[in-house]
Amino acid sequence: MNLYNPADEFHFAWIIDFPYFAFNEETQSWETEHHMFTLPQKQYWDTLESDPGAVKGDLYDLVLNGYELASGSMRINDPALQQRIFKIVGYSEERAEKAFGFLVQAFKFGAPPHGGIAPGLDRLIMLMRHEESIHEVIAFPKNNLAASPMDLRCMMKSDTSKTDESRL
Repeated sequence: MNLYNPADEFHFAWIIDFPYFAFNEETQSWETEHHMFTLPQKQYWDTLESDPGAVKGDLYDLVLNGYELASGSMRINDPALQQRIFKIVGYSEERAEKAFGFLVQAFKFGAPPHGGIAPGLDRLIMLMRHEESIHEVIAFPKNNLAASPMDLRCMMKSDTSKTDESRL
């Protein structure tokens, strides 16, 4: 696959300290920059409500030569902290309970600290092969209309919400 070239230079960087909240001028409300289940960095817990704009999330990206290769975050596992985040972004107790009550309830049973990272190995291969587009290294890439030519639903002319009984 010609993945190694001794002249290649690979410059990796970890990007951290992402802002947790952004103020939406249109709605005059705070929104999360990533998602509301990301763990805020501990040094901001005391000032979450009083200074949301200063809060940084416990998020991380791995970048290679300017391309994001992986992204991840630590997640909230404390029900009280999660409720505080819901309140800052304008979720009423009722709305939060209806949408995410199951999750907050599960935290009460002692969910351990948890997080993750999603690597984009296809992006790494793209860079190693000196390709211009990630489409050159993905087995079933989507076109510029976000449709996969290999996806049966995209090739069908009829309503895609209905499935032919013979296919079931």
